[in-house]
Amino acid sequence: MSFKPNFDFIEELRWRGLLHDAIPGTQELLNKEQVTAYIGFDPTADSLHIGNLVPIMMLTLFQKAGHCPVALVGGATGMVGDPSGKSAERKLLDLDALNANLEGQRQQLVKFLDFENQTNAAKLVNNYDWFKDWGFLEFIRDVGKHITVSYMMGKDSVKNRLEAGGLSFTEFSYQLVQGYDFVHLYKHENCKLQMGGSDQWGNITTGTELIRRMKGGEAFAITAPLITKSDGTKFGKSEGGNVWLDPKRTSPFKFYQFWLNVADEDAIKFIKIYSLKSREEIQQLIDNHAGNEYLRNLQKALAEELTIRVHSQSDLDMAIKATDIFFGNGSKADLLLLDESTLSASLEGMEKYTISKKDLELGIVVLDLLAANTQIFPSKGEARKMLQANGFSINKEKFTDVNGMINSDYLLHNKYIVAQKGKKQYYVIEAI
Repeated sequence: MSFKPNFDFIEELRWRGLLHDAIPGTQELLNKEQVTAYIGFDPTADSLHIGNLVPIMMLTLFQKAGHCPVALVGGATGMVGDPSGKSAERKLLDLDALNANLEGQRQQLVKFLDFENQTNAAKLVNNYDWFKDWGFLEFIRDVGKHITVSYMMGKDSVKNRLEAGGLSFTEFSYQLVQGYDFVHLYKHENCKLQMGGSDQWGNITTGTELIRRMKGGEAFAITAPLITKSDGTKFGKSEGGNVWLDPKRTSPFKFYQFWLNVADEDAIKFIKIYSLKSREEIQQLIDNHAGNEYLRNLQKALAEELTIRVHSQSDLDMAIKATDIFFGNGSKADLLLLDESTLSASLEGMEKYTISKKDLELGIVVLDLLAANTQIFPSKGEARKMLQANGFSINKEKFTDVNGMINSDYLLHNKYIVAQKGKKQYYVIEAI
């Protein structure tokens, strides 16, 4: 039975800005037969982050083209540590920590790939399964003899670390361990292609060389560029560090806000990389963006699609509500609809004051609350003027009664009061 891909995968990667390099012959292979390809994921954390979305997108597009994707979680390689792109050796993890991380990543990967498809179902594998019973002497005898030290020394990942002060034998051997992953999958899954970031080229080609020398076979490689922002800085981090896919690490609200606030130039680049919309839809969005950048429609489209894919439609709805409340014209009714996790996330970064819940239950005069219990206003006189000028709100509702009392009835989720001075100055009062 002849195979015809749904689209030319290499050309799709090229159009999306996801193609850095490929071994000659890869495109011809993909257009003549259904191919199995894998990408490895580093289990150094219990969640993937948005930097991992590039390899995830490669596997997703690969499957949509009609091919068979394999996601490899590195239970074994995680014990060694990849020196690629690193200036210092990583802290090694024990088996329990690795297994916890692997399970967290596994739960995220199943959101992106179709593991039930009858013609090209995705697979999830763990290289610990084939390394766990293999002794060191057997490994260096059966695998190590096929690759010379000079070959391994020629890899950029090794040279860069040696120039920076050296690397351990553990990390030096990493490329052999990853290279054997490719051999194992070639033998057991008929996997002929490995993909990854451009910093993985050396490790991947060690695998293709091992397949040639150990199995007499031919294997292929594709790498994607490392994604940077328009200012040249590394993509994937916010001011608070990594932007994670796990909602416990990065809330859906913060995740949505990250994409909503990317620069216009980056939005044009990122919509091609991260959206599953068709080329025509993406190009239409880009065309409509030109001259109308202030509307941020491109960022909104990107933020909405990715929040749904990584989290859910309901999480997106909450994130949009919170955004409208604090950056638009949201009302008290909208504020009351926010669940506690979204409200808590949206309040992060605001100036925070704490008060006694017991005092609040008894009631506190509003001027005391604003200028004595907290320092939202420097004095009661300043607070009085602002209230009388209709310039102060509590929980998105105007508050003008200078003799009014604030009590626990004002608490949101029995914990927070949101105070607003003028149009844009927000404060959170937390009752403890």
